[in-house]
Amino acid sequence: MSQKIEDYALIGDCETAALVGRNGSIDWLCWPAFDSDACFAAILGTPGNGRWLIAPSEDVTTISRRYLGDTLILETRFETKGGTAVLIDFMPPRGKASDIVRLVRGLTGTMKMRMELVIRFGFGVDIPWVRKIDHSLLAVAGQDMTVLRTPVETRGENLTTVAEFEVRDGETVPFVLTYGPSHIDPPQAIDPETALRETEKFWKQWSDRCDREGDYQNLVMRSLITLKALTFAPTGGIVAAPTTSLPEKLGGARNWDYRFCWLRDATFTLLALMNAGYTEEASAWHSWLLRAAAGSPENMQIMYGIWGQRRLLEWEAGWLGGYEGAQPVRVGNAAHAQLQLDVYGELIDAFHQSRMAKLKLDDEATWALECAVLQHLAEVWDQPDHGIWERRGQPRHYVFSKVMTWVAFDRAIKSAETFGFKAPLLHWRTLRDAIHHDVCNKGFDAEENAFVECYGSKMLDASVLLLSGVGFLPADDPRIRGTVAAIEKHMMRDGFVLRHDPREMSGETQPIEGAFLACTLWLADAHVLAGDTDKAQTLFDRVAALANDVGLLAEEYDSIARRQTGNFPQALTHIALINTAHNLSAARHASAKPAMQRSK
Repeated sequence: MSQKIEDYALIGDCETAALVGRNGSIDWLCWPAFDSDACFAAILGTPGNGRWLIAPSEDVTTISRRYLGDTLILETRFETKGGTAVLIDFMPPRGKASDIVRLVRGLTGTMKMRMELVIRFGFGVDIPWVRKIDHSLLAVAGQDMTVLRTPVETRGENLTTVAEFEVRDGETVPFVLTYGPSHIDPPQAIDPETALRETEKFWKQWSDRCDREGDYQNLVMRSLITLKALTFAPTGGIVAAPTTSLPEKLGGARNWDYRFCWLRDATFTLLALMNAGYTEEASAWHSWLLRAAAGSPENMQIMYGIWGQRRLLEWEAGWLGGYEGAQPVRVGNAAHAQLQLDVYGELIDAFHQSRMAKLKLDDEATWALECAVLQHLAEVWDQPDHGIWERRGQPRHYVFSKVMTWVAFDRAIKSAETFGFKAPLLHWRTLRDAIHHDVCNKGFDAEENAFVECYGSKMLDASVLLLSGVGFLPADDPRIRGTVAAIEKHMMRDGFVLRHDPREMSGETQPIEGAFLACTLWLADAHVLAGDTDKAQTLFDRVAALANDVGLLAEEYDSIARRQTGNFPQALTHIALINTAHNLSAARHASAKPAMQRSK
């Protein structure tokens, strides 16, 4: 049985990532890239679907974990009656091949250890052909190959590579697993200790570039490191999460593949990176956005693959039982083909924020794309869509979608005015005003005294918490205050914000969805903008307290089961945490360097 979602830690090489359990088992890894097939898929099935366990073979009295400073090097400390040892897990920055290094170091006494390596390519179903070559263990299936190198004697047992060994005080026992394409020679061996030093140097140099000042430094730094780990270095694309099908509802069917790059995260991501001084990463993300969205505007998608791929066909891995039985296990994401109007605003806003931050841009290409996008948006902004939450039913006139079309024209106007770009400003201003009037007239319910989910509905939606943050209306506008009050009255469970109105979901037979952590932080941001930092602080602290022992957060939190739910770790949650921390710090220290705001 897999562990709780919050029992996992993340390691990665900025091209893919693995989840390591508190028990020393790597239960998830897609190789060689985030969107590749998994070779360890135990988290979505059983150990027989692939995992790599290194742990004491005797009774453990204490397990504790930490990252080595501001790095992505994980240390798991095991204590038994016989001794103490630490398991050091990391993935060196990608060289010619991708490696996982696991070092078992004895600290006191003697500890008996066991290793179990179950490689199953193809999302846990393809059993490789395994053979020994030159003191290495070679596993091949189809296009995939791994090489295990260790001084420990291994043997085969029930289609599993196993080993028993002892580690004593002062000893280090290394294991290195390397991926390579099966049609070429096995990758060259690396020196584990050298790799450890180089990996530590890489992450420390990256962390030292952070120039933010303010409170919550440890939380923010860990979130920034996580964001970096979810960045696909060759292209600059940032995946929403390294996992698929971890359920939003425990035991439910809302299990989606998040190993792709969503446009709607664009502006939040840029702000998180730029406010911390990571302009290189922000520029790479901007360039990815420009390449991915290039082409005919009517073909623009809500998400793309890490290389900018457009076809993310969805299918089900029926042989996997799902995380704690939550089925189906989905690969790919059919929502990529939906019309979601908000992404047009996200794209234009991201480009505007990039200019305001003085990133080095190809303004000619960027502005040409923006003008083409806006020409298309002028024709479709009044159509129904599937909304920010990617509803799979009939399209509706979602309020947040309409607001983000307003953002698109508003930011384009500001860019043209500020930077002197040629633009049909009169036409854009007319459209901007028309959209604003349309939303205020049709998206605000006087009886509820709140902006609602979609035109004609009485139901609320957490995304409307962003209206003041994007500059649609000031935070002190009575309609915004009414909306915040309505959200607090109807859409909170145990102090956390739900993304959907529970009054709409009252008849559902599915398990209850957890609270959406980013939405809770959006409420905190709304309070910051309204000048109520105490309320914002309470919400921020509540979310921060949910981070696991190594500072990681999933998409949602089930306050009834008291467990994290959804894909893990979730980029949007960590991005929201970074930005709320910036906003709180700037509000409490008004003389400090202010954080960039979306409404600029």
